[in-house]
Amino acid sequence: MHHWITQPETTAALVARHPTSRLIGLDTEFMRVDSFYPRLALVQINLDTEIALLDPLALNGVAALAPLLADPGTTCVMHSASEDLEALAEAVPEGLGHLFDTQIAAAMTGFGAGLSYQKLVAAITGIDLPKAETRSDWLRRPLSAEQLDYAAQDVVHLPALHAELAARLEQRGRSGWLIEDCQRLLQKARSRDGDPQPQRSFKSAADWPRARQALLRRVLLWREATARRIDKPRPWLLDDAHIINLVTNPPSDIDELFQRAKGLRALRGAQRDELLDVLMAPLAPEELDFAPVFPLPTPAQKRTIAAMKESVVAIAAELDLPEGLLCARRHLEALVFDGVWPEALEGWRKPLLFSALSNKL
Repeated sequence: MHHWITQPETTAALVARHPTSRLIGLDTEFMRVDSFYPRLALVQINLDTEIALLDPLALNGVAALAPLLADPGTTCVMHSASEDLEALAEAVPEGLGHLFDTQIAAAMTGFGAGLSYQKLVAAITGIDLPKAETRSDWLRRPLSAEQLDYAAQDVVHLPALHAELAARLEQRGRSGWLIEDCQRLLQKARSRDGDPQPQRSFKSAADWPRARQALLRRVLLWREATARRIDKPRPWLLDDAHIINLVTNPPSDIDELFQRAKGLRALRGAQRDELLDVLMAPLAPEELDFAPVFPLPTPAQKRTIAAMKESVVAIAAELDLPEGLLCARRHLEALVFDGVWPEALEGWRKPLLFSALSNKL
């Protein structure tokens, strides 16, 4: 049984009925088809087994929940929370006070990497959940009874998952690990900035001259800032293929840019003018101070990365952890190419990996 909430006073009454609740099952439904930011369409909460579905379209957001969710004394239990946190960012600008991500907790306690909510519920409770509404249009109104039931099920079992996984984490001495990783998720959600070094993901640019890599970075930073400002998907503004083409062979004028950028749905006149300036303006000296794209590894570097990978695999197997959770390959590449211990491997990972990986350098 669940409540469908469309009035602010009903939300306030719900919160008032649970003044001492310190564990909340939380989920969202959102759409991200034609926008940069996710459109929050539904918020589901489980407060002491009372299930409520809040309609942010009717409520003009869910600000009434913000104090409760942002309270450090409240544990918000979510499954695979990263995109939901982004969807909640505007409604809860301070972010969640404390997060328990059941997908990460499951990976830390022997259930494997990236387990879906349905599979985790089945593994822990033996209950099979429906999957039919996974790709629903959650912005349409009215929502069907099937959609509402599906949405409610997404929070019904979160307290049971939390209880089981918290006990398993405690048994394995890994409760602190989950706290660290969840804090990383919350910090990322609170930060509205994009990647300051987006060019590093363009491996095809590894052999480009430094000035061209700097121009690539400038264009990527412009795309990120502009997509956020006009709230359109990045590829609608400028997809990766167009970026490579325009950076390697900049247009001579606005007419050429218009011809070469046809078909980009969000690249309008004002944006084309901006982009031409971005492509044509001389590089400032400070723009040449950036992290270059990882070069293709030399044979010796390939052997080093492979040896590091073997160590990660062995340590992960010994700890019954997914390799990717312990250390992604990109972090090994960063360590080899930059010669600096990656920030992503600080915290609980460092004492497990530092000696084994450093000895391979």
